[in-house]
Amino acid sequence: MSLIGKTAVVTGSNSGIGLGVARALAAEGADVVLNSFTDRPEDHALAASLGADFGVTARYIRADLSKPEDARALVASAGACDILVNNAGIQHVAPIDEFPVDKWDAIIAINLSSAFHTTAVALPMMRKAGWGRIVNIASAHGLTASPFKSAYIAAKHGVVGLTKTVALETAEEAITCNAICPGYVLTPLVEAQIPDQMKVHGMDRETVIREVMLTRQPSKQFATVEQLGGTTVFLCSEAAAQITGTTISVDGGWTAL
Repeated sequence: MSLIGKTAVVTGSNSGIGLGVARALAAEGADVVLNSFTDRPEDHALAASLGADFGVTARYIRADLSKPEDARALVASAGACDILVNNAGIQHVAPIDEFPVDKWDAIIAINLSSAFHTTAVALPMMRKAGWGRIVNIASAHGLTASPFKSAYIAAKHGVVGLTKTVALETAEEAITCNAICPGYVLTPLVEAQIPDQMKVHGMDRETVIREVMLTRQPSKQFATVEQLGGTTVFLCSEAAAQITGTTISVDGGWTAL
C-alpha cells in the first residue's frame, strides 16, 4: 500500500512506540509530524533524519499535551492531518489513597484528554479531505486492570470509549477510528529497566524478563515498536476500511486470560 500524499501527526513520538509508528508510516510514504513536550535541537534533527531516511517531509512540533491549547495547536500547526495517532502518555504507580492529585490530573490530561483535543481539530481536516484514520494507542490496561495504576487504567479505558464514540460519529464517512492495545513493549525505556530488575531479583536477563517483567504476558515475549507500527499501517490501509470502533490487542495473549 502507499500513503504518499497523506500527512500523519503522531503525538509523543520522539522515542519509543510513537517514533516506531512514525517510521512505519513514513516508510509507506506519509509525511509525518513528530511531537513531544521538549524543543531541543536533537528533536528537530530526529525529524530531519527520519525524513531523509524515507524521502518524505518530516517536521517536529513541540506541544505540551497536558495543556488543551497546545494539543489543539499541534494539529492546527500541522496544516493537514489525514492520519492522527494519539500515542502520548505518562505513568505513575501508587495506591489510590496515596495517589498524588497532580499525578492523577496529569495522566488524565496527557493520556486521555489530549486525544479528545487533537481529534476535535483533526476531524474537520479529514472531512474536508474526504478520508481519515485515527489510531489511538491505548493499552492492555484499556481492557483490564492492575492494582496501583488507577489513573493510567482510567485514562486508557477512557481512550477505548472515546474511540468507539468517534467511530460512531464518523461511521458513514471514509474515516475510521480504532485503538491498539499493547501489552509490554520493548522500548528504550523498558530496555533500560532490565539491568536494574536483574540486580533486584538476582536473575539473569531472560529469567527476569519471563518471570518478572512479562509475568502477565503469556507469550513471554515483548511486543516491538515495529509490530505496533505495522498494525498502525494496516489500520490505515484499504483492507481496514470497514474496521472501526474496535480494539486490536498486541499483547501476547494478556487479555485472553
